[in-house]
Parts: sequence; C-alpha cells; structure tokens
Amino acid sequence: MYQPEHFRVDDLKQMHALMRARPLVTLVSAGSAGLYATHLPTVLKDTGPYGLIECHLARANPHWKDLAEGNEALMIFQGPESYITPNWYPSKAEHGKVVPTWNYAVVHAYGRPEVREDKDWLRRHVTELTAQQETSEVKPWALTDAPESYIEVMLRGIVGFHFAVTRLEGKWKMSQNRVAQDCDGVVKGLSTRGTGEDLEVAKLISRQVKSSD
Repeated sequence: MYQPEHFRVDDLKQMHALMRARPLVTLVSAGSAGLYATHLPTVLKDTGPYGLIECHLARANPHWKDLAEGNEALMIFQGPESYITPNWYPSKAEHGKVVPTWNYAVVHAYGRPEVREDKDWLRRHVTELTAQQETSEVKPWALTDAPESYIEVMLRGIVGFHFAVTRLEGKWKMSQNRVAQDCDGVVKGLSTRGTGEDLEVAKLISRQVKSSD
C-alpha cells in the first residue's frame, strides 16, 4: 500500500482497534482462479507479534480451495471515509491551489491462511464470532437458540481458517498534509454535512490535529 510518511500508522494498538471495530474484511488472494476476493467477518486475537485472525468461508465458495494452498493473502480492513470538497479550505480563497480528495482510514493485514475443518474448532469460532457481533443487542442471539440439528448442517457448510498476520500496514489519511486552518475548515464542513461517516472522520481529524500540537 502506498504510505506517504504523514499518513503512515505503525501503532499496533491503533491498527488493532480499527480491525476490531470494523471486522468485515475483503480477503484477497491469487491462485489457480486468478485474483479472487471474498467479503467476510473476522475475529482478531492477540496472538503472535501482529495478531491472529480467525474466519470462515462457505464451502460452496471456490475461494477456499485457493486459500488452502497456503500462499500469501491480504485482508483489507476499511475504516471510516468521507469525500472532502476543496470548498472547505480557507486557502482556496487565498490562492485557489486546491483539489478534491478523500479522507479514510485503512489497515492491510498480510499472512498465509491455514485451513481448519474440525467440527470443534468451527463451533468455537462461530460461537465467538456470534458473541462478538451480538454484544450490543438487548437480547443477544446464541447458537443454542437454534436447533442443534440445524447448527450441525450449517457447520458442515463452512470451512474455517486462521490467519497468522505477518505484516500490518496502517494508513490514516486525515488531512495531515493541509495547514491548520484547512484542517479546521474540513472539520467544520464534515460536521455541517453530517452524512455517512462524516462525523467520525471529523473526530479523527480533530484528534490528529491535537496530537500534532
């Protein structure tokens, strides 16, 4: 990933926080089918120097056979993003040398996936994944809410993977390349527009400005 120094993030805690907050990833690999991508939920564990990711694919998805070859693969964790109009930059009125851009946060995780097909591992994995995603529900759903025979069928229909992360790349493009007054203008503009993830991006920019003071 292209990482200009002012956008580069190497802090493991910061990257892990995004990965846990945004567990739906794009998993990309190259194999006999060529480049292939699958979108799937993940569980991140604090194992190894960069973490261990657990996930599963539908057995009907041919991607799992390429992944089973053990070649390097990439997981893309997409954080908050927003379009930035140059109309928000006070410097536009000064010299006009401004263009549109996009602010975003993203983490790329690299590693070699390993297949896990044993029933006990799969059951533990989907139980943990479910608990992770149901934690904010008033009445969290659990595997035991469904008939055991149905769960058995569902488990036979998936293939599990654990993905020991060998390399992490973080990029927080949050207007760090703009002067302070332009950053303030972007925060105000995002806060006024307030659509999509604008407010979250505005908070990240404000935090970035404070940390650089």
